[in-house]
Formats: sequence, structure tokens, C-alpha cells
Amino acid sequence: MTSMKKKIPFLILFPIIFLTMNSFMAKDDFESETISIGVVVTDLDISMDFYQNVIGMTRTGGFEVDADFGKRSGLTDSKSFSVEVLKLKDSSQATEWKLMSFGTGAGHSNPSYIHNDTGIQYVTIFVKSLEPFLSRIEKHKVKLLGETPVQLDEERHFVLVQDPDGTFIELIGPLE
Repeated sequence: MTSMKKKIPFLILFPIIFLTMNSFMAKDDFESETISIGVVVTDLDISMDFYQNVIGMTRTGGFEVDADFGKRSGLTDSKSFSVEVLKLKDSSQATEWKLMSFGTGAGHSNPSYIHNDTGIQYVTIFVKSLEPFLSRIEKHKVKLLGETPVQLDEERHFVLVQDPDGTFIELIGPLE
């Protein structure tokens, strides 16, 4: 009987101890809720044109990385480079899509499907209407992939294209 009395307080205290420990472990270590994504492209001008004029992103800035910082930071082996910063909206809460080029071709061939390579293969962009995107895609002669647009549910459709370096861009939203 005594062992039962010892087990009951532990069973009651365990959730309290667990929740208290969990609150100490679940710190908010992040300054921002977004991630800035760096994308190395073959041709910066062509990629800027695609992301601004087809996808509709906004250039919000840019910066230079000199050769010394490239080496000291471990980013490059003493190569300087320029970064162009794009966002879906010019907002401090918007994810940054940072494009840069080193004037060299890709180290791999463009994938035909997302399972053909490793690393980031696609990004998903949720839109209010696919209509302006489909117009820009047609105007700039960008190929729609698969049988897109494909209906997902009563309201939303899925469109798939590739950027000039083969990254898949998913657009999801209503047709109109």
C-alpha cells in the first residue's frame, strides 16, 4: 500500500515537471519569423527578369560581398559577388529571395522532376489569383509543366514552372 501512495504523487507531479522543463527548453532563439534564401544562378540578369517580370517579385535591395569577407566567412575562396534581394512584397516580414551569380554554369543539369536532384528543388507561392501569373507566363513564353493548371479543390489550382536554372516554382491559388 505504501508503494502506491508514492506512485500517485509522482504521477501527478510528472506533467507539472515536464511542462516546466519544456517551457525552459522551448526558447525563442530567432530574431525573425522568416528565412532569407540565397540562390546562386547562372545569369543574374536573366534570373532577375524571370523573378521580377514573370513571378512578380519586387527588388528591395542588394549588397556587395568583397573577396576578403568571402574568404574569412567561408562563403567563397576569395571571390567577391553581388547579391540582389527580392521579395513577394516590400515588407519586413517577407521572405528574402537573394540572387547571386558567379558567371559560371550550373554544376548539374536542370532537373526534369523534383526527384532528379537533391537540395532545394521547389518553392511554393500562394497567390490571390493565378490570372496575372498565367498572363505573364504566356507573355514571357515560360513553359507550363505537366498538365498545369491542375485543380486542387473547389477554389484552388496548381501551376508549375521552372526558373532559368531549373528551380521549380509552384503557384497555388484560384484561377481568377
